[in-house]
Amino acid sequence: MRVVLFSLISVALMTLDHRQKLVSPVRYTLSAVVYPIQYLVNLPFSIGNFLSEDLASRSRLLEENTRLRAQQLLDEARLQKLDSLETENIRLRNLLDSSFDIGDSVLIAELMRVDLDPYTHLIKIDKGTTNSVFVGQPVIDATGVMGQVDSVGPMSSTVRLITDPSSAIPVQVNRNGLRTIAMGTGDINKLQISYLPNNADIRKGDLLVTSGLGGRFPEGYPVARVTTVRHDRGEPFAVVWATPTAKLNRSREVLLIRTKRPARGIDGTFTSKEQTKASAAPAKP
Repeated sequence: MRVVLFSLISVALMTLDHRQKLVSPVRYTLSAVVYPIQYLVNLPFSIGNFLSEDLASRSRLLEENTRLRAQQLLDEARLQKLDSLETENIRLRNLLDSSFDIGDSVLIAELMRVDLDPYTHLIKIDKGTTNSVFVGQPVIDATGVMGQVDSVGPMSSTVRLITDPSSAIPVQVNRNGLRTIAMGTGDINKLQISYLPNNADIRKGDLLVTSGLGGRFPEGYPVARVTTVRHDRGEPFAVVWATPTAKLNRSREVLLIRTKRPARGIDGTFTSKEQTKASAAPAKP
């Protein structure tokens, strides 16, 4: 009977609540009282979800930051390569303009190595006998004479610069045709002009060009510009120094002038062809 009674009361109360909303204030009050308990029960789950999302967001940010840094480094490297390519393009244009101006057949070669010996000025280029390079072949860049081929291999060659202490090149003053010899000093920025009389007509700023004598270098290529002229009384020769016009320590590409092989160089050495003829000729007393 109690169960039936309470069941009837419950049904009546539910019906009244559904129609008249009689229990809503009680429900509202109970929800306000129970909310702190629900919040405390749900708090560990909320903290766990927050931490997991925060850690995941931080991990994504770190990964994205790492990726962006790597991309930035890659872009900077590519930008530097573009700058290098632009500079190389300018150098090649200067070389092509130079080869067009000189009017001779030339071969472009790239610098491979620089000899670190301070007493010799030698460089290695990436052209050899397979490209018809020969000993004594003149080598220039876009601004002047650099030197001549000293030794040749199948795929590479060694070039002796005009500033090497053992180097000498016949030159003439472009202003008046005065002939002399430019000697290497071992200083990459200095040439010594030897055997000029003390009363020779040479001035600071004069351009020295190849004279064509000696059979190695064609005539008219710029070699150096006079920087110092000193006439000492009582001395037979003037003291003259000059600076090479070629960028000996900065050029990365060079031009090899395709001239005829000289029969004998200014230093008295034979080319390979003349050496073959000399070895095949019978010995004379």
